[in-house]
Amino acid sequence: MDKTLIVTNDFPPRPGGIQSFVHSMALRMDPGQVVVYASTWKDGSEVAAFDAEQPFPVVRDRTSMLLPTPRVTRRAAELLRRHGCSSVWFGAAAPLGLMGPALREAGARRLVGTTHGHEAGWAQLPGSRRLLRRIGEGTDTLTYLGEYTRSRIAPVLTPAAAARMVQLPPGVDEKTFHPGSGGAVVRARLGLADRPVVVCVSRLVPRKGQDTLIRALPRILHDVPDTVLLIVGGGPYRGDLEKLAAGTGVSHAVRFTGPVPWEELPAHYGAGDVFAMPCRTRRGGLDVEGLGIVYLEASATGLPVVAGDSGGAPDAVLDGETGWVVAGGSPTQAADRVLTLLHDPELRRRMGERGRRWVEESWRWDLLAQRLRSLL
Repeated sequence: MDKTLIVTNDFPPRPGGIQSFVHSMALRMDPGQVVVYASTWKDGSEVAAFDAEQPFPVVRDRTSMLLPTPRVTRRAAELLRRHGCSSVWFGAAAPLGLMGPALREAGARRLVGTTHGHEAGWAQLPGSRRLLRRIGEGTDTLTYLGEYTRSRIAPVLTPAAAARMVQLPPGVDEKTFHPGSGGAVVRARLGLADRPVVVCVSRLVPRKGQDTLIRALPRILHDVPDTVLLIVGGGPYRGDLEKLAAGTGVSHAVRFTGPVPWEELPAHYGAGDVFAMPCRTRRGGLDVEGLGIVYLEASATGLPVVAGDSGGAPDAVLDGETGWVVAGGSPTQAADRVLTLLHDPELRRRMGERGRRWVEESWRWDLLAQRLRSLL
């Protein structure tokens, strides 16, 4: 692999899915062949301490939002030359990939831009669609998460740029997320004992579908009275969800953990019998699920999954094998699938084992990191 300059607005300790994706990939590269150019996010010792722990240099721009302005482009070109980098990876192709032609002129031989869910939204609007086309022409490869995002982005690119697209989703650490990851400890701590547990791990925002699960609970409780819905994560929607649970009369069956440290997530997945996140598309298609790595983490932990049909979420499920895809926002469909799984331990075991094998075969970080190294 050529020495690579990673240009990204999204990098820890700023939290988020893209941040985790870029950082995880960077850690799987030769540290002597990587330089990261990222936004500052916020001043303070937390950022400095994080950067000091990394095995590669991290250069922070003074801005909290890294955009392809002339100043930022000049800085990126200067870092490229100073560190002897000959390849560039844009952690989010839109909008940073607009710097591609300038960095090629500065000496970059390979330019790779990674797309996520938001580029599918860009593809729907005339102005951003033109910018996305420019990004495709200015890079050697645009990567995509799954078939949904590819199908939305490719039509707005030139045929040549569309033909160069390569799938590069985030991976799953199968050694961290695995059956027996400590779920019994979490159950004991929360007082769940042997109760059936439906777990949802996600940020608390309307699109993710925690409200759909709460609306599905009365029917689930009618058939399986001891069921608990374990909602793991924090976010601005929590207050609304708590009010909904109270208004629906199911507060006694809903547990909110709040934000959970990353190292405790595998055990929280493991505390469930079924994983469910019936996500839905909002805002006329602009707010969609890019992929849904949580479904794969749940599969790696040995759980069957119930996913929504928003965006690329179905790309993370083998429908009928590792779980099911339901209409996002449908409490009836969510309840049907959850109840089928709660009533059938053998089906849960079979789907969980198939999901675990699928992660090991296709979604391991080492496989996907090697794909990125080849592109660079």
